[in-house]
Amino acid sequence: MTDWPTLPPLERVTGLRAVQYVRMSTDHQKYSTQNQAEAIAAYAARRELTIVRTYEDAGRSGLRLDGRAALQSLINDVRCGHADFKFILVYDVSRWGRFQDADESAYYEFICKQAGIQVLYCAELFENDGSLASTILKNIKRAMAGEFSRELSTKVFIGQCRVTSLGFWHGGQPSYGLRRELLDERGISKGKLEYGQQKSLQTDRVILKPGPSFEIRTVRRVFRSFVTQRKCVTAIAEELNASQIRTSRGNWWSAQTIDKILTNEKYVGNIVFNRTSFKLKQKAVSNPPEMWIRRNNALKAIITPEIFAKAQQIISRRRQRLSDQEILDRLSALWREKGHLSDAIIIAAKGVPHSSTYITRFGSLTAAYKLIGFQPKPRYRWVETEARIRSIIDEAVADIISTIERPGVKASFNHETRLLTVNGKLTVSIGSARGMSEGDGLVRWHVRVDRHAKSDLALIIRMDASNTTIQDYFLLPAAELAKTTVKRLRITSRVFAQAYRHDSLDVFYRICARGTRGQTDVRQ
Repeated sequence: MTDWPTLPPLERVTGLRAVQYVRMSTDHQKYSTQNQAEAIAAYAARRELTIVRTYEDAGRSGLRLDGRAALQSLINDVRCGHADFKFILVYDVSRWGRFQDADESAYYEFICKQAGIQVLYCAELFENDGSLASTILKNIKRAMAGEFSRELSTKVFIGQCRVTSLGFWHGGQPSYGLRRELLDERGISKGKLEYGQQKSLQTDRVILKPGPSFEIRTVRRVFRSFVTQRKCVTAIAEELNASQIRTSRGNWWSAQTIDKILTNEKYVGNIVFNRTSFKLKQKAVSNPPEMWIRRNNALKAIITPEIFAKAQQIISRRRQRLSDQEILDRLSALWREKGHLSDAIIIAAKGVPHSSTYITRFGSLTAAYKLIGFQPKPRYRWVETEARIRSIIDEAVADIISTIERPGVKASFNHETRLLTVNGKLTVSIGSARGMSEGDGLVRWHVRVDRHAKSDLALIIRMDASNTTIQDYFLLPAAELAKTTVKRLRITSRVFAQAYRHDSLDVFYRICARGTRGQTDVRQ
């Protein structure tokens, strides 16, 4: 039994409304969201508080606010004056967050205090009443929560280095074409670990092995196309997608995923750890080779060292840094040679950087064209704009999937049907609204979405007037779209009621967290 502190005499708060915030990352079982909720319920009963809502971040780190949709939603409700409660109940200070800066934890609590809402820590041995003792203890607890993460990070890093040096897998999901096998303390196989599964005993170890023969052939096909046939990564990705081959996560291939395969030493049997550091959710840092932890011949090779070495030589040559003027000169020379420029012409040209390089350096192909004096016809600018919008939308969907996925929640996106599926139950049709000038000085947004998609919801991502960044979101029942009869949808259409507009995806994330039909209140 928990030894609860004796509460000082307080004004009776019978019937006051409260919400609870619970969070679980990978801490000890005592911090499971269910156990937190039980302790909070007992605390609320003693105080005669009524818990009206739960904000839950399951499987989320407490180091930063990013990715914690529930806490973000809670703070947003408080800021916007939507809070219909007077208390926020949290298990303890660490569940509020293990922020590396204790002031950040205090800041979010201060936002609530300004709105007249009190944060109560139900399992702490002090009353959060603003007294000197309470303030001192709370700040100590905040510092301890952050220090716990720093110490744990160091211990985990040391353990991962040792595991790698012994030839075992240091953690995470395996690359395409590889699979994990679980070994007991004697080195005897306990079977294959499927996606999402983890070892349960500290004495167990995990090794990597070549995966299904089809995936192995695909990896070899990628290297052959790149080294022997000298195809670029974009062309290789397009060929795999045309062959209806998906990544191990069921996604379509991109230039980035092909590049990761071509530079992955695991395909020649080596395991390398600490090439980059991303400790405590801070900015990722590339480490010099002398800091890498390497174990050669840790698993059976899929690619020969000779083929892999040739691939690295090609990549190194292609990555040689050219100045902005040098790549513009090559683009200008290509224009003089072909008499015209397009994305396809640039990609096919030898000795000219990939079109993505020009987009990265100058913001868009159109901007690069302008610098060399080339004026593309309107239809080519339209194609570029469409490609940019689709890339932004796909990146946004990838971020959505990364945010909502956690143990017990699986999300997938079909690029052809533009349908996002959560746990095989909730389906969301993804659409876009593109800004278009119609000659009167005003910008109108034209909507592209499958009105008759078999989905529960429609998420329309609206671009800004320049079609370069996301402006806001419209989340509405798919049935509303199916009722529309106009030939071309605009944001000004009656179906896009203001109640369906959102500045962020907080409401959408709450719906996805429930992940079931019948719980899709999408209005503000």
